[in-house]
Amino acid sequence: MTYILHIETATDVCSVALSKDDTVIATKESAEERNHAALLGVYIEEILAAQNLKAEDLSAVSVSEGPGSYTGLRIGVSTAKGIAYGLNIPLIAISTLQAMAYSAVLNEEDFDWIAPMIDARRMEVYTMLTDKNLKILEPTTALIVDENSFQDILESKRILFLGTGAPKCKDIIKGKNAVFSTKTNISASNMVKLAYQKYQEKYFVDTAYFEPFYLKEFVAIKSKKAFF
Repeated sequence: MTYILHIETATDVCSVALSKDDTVIATKESAEERNHAALLGVYIEEILAAQNLKAEDLSAVSVSEGPGSYTGLRIGVSTAKGIAYGLNIPLIAISTLQAMAYSAVLNEEDFDWIAPMIDARRMEVYTMLTDKNLKILEPTTALIVDENSFQDILESKRILFLGTGAPKCKDIIKGKNAVFSTKTNISASNMVKLAYQKYQEKYFVDTAYFEPFYLKEFVAIKSKKAFF
């Protein structure tokens, strides 16, 4: 049997899942902001202990590769790489947006295409388009949403918008074929089947050189507070 540990830290959600073959057997997660560094290691230890497993029982580690929070991705990927390197097991990278789209497939919602969205300040979102089979129709992009966004596609396709970036777009993207999910759609459990498929295909990344898919360069914002 194949045990895979799954790590999702691309947004405010810190989520860890454990799977046996292609089935989720345990999940621990929190939406508490900026607490990934404190929670991730604890969750991994707890989830393995609850299943009476040791790290050495793992066959692979999968990690959400982005796009998303620079800090969150760095913490998740660093942890995943450390485990994979230390145990000499494969590292599997999963698109954060594609895993979000898979949550819609699990929930069997009514749509033709899926547009997972991650909030990226103001009216910008990180997004892609997939079909029901998770085939990528439009690659990941940083999109500034306005009243013209997706309108040509919505004329013929029913699009399900979901994720942390979807709520702020609801009043801008109009049309009878625009559907907005109220679910969070972010969880390490959504990575399981995608990761198991890659494991079977031996589609791994280089543990030493793998880097998160930030999409945009990190820009540090100077504090406006005065220091004396």
